[in-house]
Amino acid sequence: SCWLRKSTSSKYASEFGKKEARLSSYAASLKEKGSLVPALYKVIRENYSDLLEPVCHQLFEFYRSGEPRLQRFVLQFLPELLWSLLLAPSAARDPHTSGCIEALLLGIYNLEIVDKDGQSKVLSFTVPSLSKPSVYHEPSTIGSLALTEGALANHGLRRVVYSGPHLQRETFTAQNRFEVLTFLLLCYNAALSYMTSSSLQSLCQLSSRVCICGYPRQQLRRYKGISSRLTVTSEFLVQLITGIHYALCNGEMDLGSKALDDVLYRAQLELYPEALLVGNAIKSSQQCAALKSGASKEGARSIQVEITPTSSRISRNAVTSLSIRGHRWKRHGKARSHRQTESGFRNANLESVGYLLGEFWPIPPDRTSVTESGL
Repeated sequence: SCWLRKSTSSKYASEFGKKEARLSSYAASLKEKGSLVPALYKVIRENYSDLLEPVCHQLFEFYRSGEPRLQRFVLQFLPELLWSLLLAPSAARDPHTSGCIEALLLGIYNLEIVDKDGQSKVLSFTVPSLSKPSVYHEPSTIGSLALTEGALANHGLRRVVYSGPHLQRETFTAQNRFEVLTFLLLCYNAALSYMTSSSLQSLCQLSSRVCICGYPRQQLRRYKGISSRLTVTSEFLVQLITGIHYALCNGEMDLGSKALDDVLYRAQLELYPEALLVGNAIKSSQQCAALKSGASKEGARSIQVEITPTSSRISRNAVTSLSIRGHRWKRHGKARSHRQTESGFRNANLESVGYLLGEFWPIPPDRTSVTESGL
């Protein structure tokens, strides 16, 4: 009921004010409040709510506290907040209500683009190399990599992509709206492993609604919300696909599959190559995983990875000076013949150990090999 939501939301706001000095213990106690998260979702979804302003203010205080668990608590509502923001211009929503959500999202954005000293952050991303093992592949399974001068010249080099610094924003405009929202989704995806099932469901619903509203597929999905089209960017869709991929592998197969199809549908209409590349790659991997596991098999889905072997894999063709120096001759029941492999040098310290009739037999110092005829 409305009274229950009001009392629950007001209660947690007052409790936080009393426990600011004990952020860690208060963050841990939030998991025990089972009725809090559904109540906050209902407050955010209502078109007119007197509780939305104090709730947004308190969520911002949570995030500004710097406590990781409180920040993740706020991030779980991010998909619903984004949808409320995108819905505001097309729906009969109170401008004051949408203003609270805008202020909260801008506050989170401005906190994330700077470090503890207030300096602008520059995010770096290392592009993976197929020659290095990862959770997704083993180089040995791909095939032998040719050891060429070009490969040796590039050995150890890493390609790093940088993002930032980002500008601080005081208000949303048509030019910066999706720049801010894309960065917020990037922060959300960085904490995906901590998100609840309700948050992942909200992300899938956000993805479908944003991509199909105003298009013929909206009738197929039987969504009776707004009918106007929402502008999207390729970077925004890529971040949505990243979250959908995690949802697909963590219990949200139905919603995730529909959301992925809807995002690919919109990417085809907009001709966004980045979103099409990432989305089709994930869709193909899901189809291959379904074929391997069986169409009728039910249960939890996960990303299939190859376990790194404990013993090192050495190719038979990989012969180097290090492998030659580290080689040790095997000892058998009889002595084997040894020959000098490099001309111009006598192997003065070559020793061969053999056992003949239980007696130790050394190599004569003036010979380079021992044969059965010479014994």
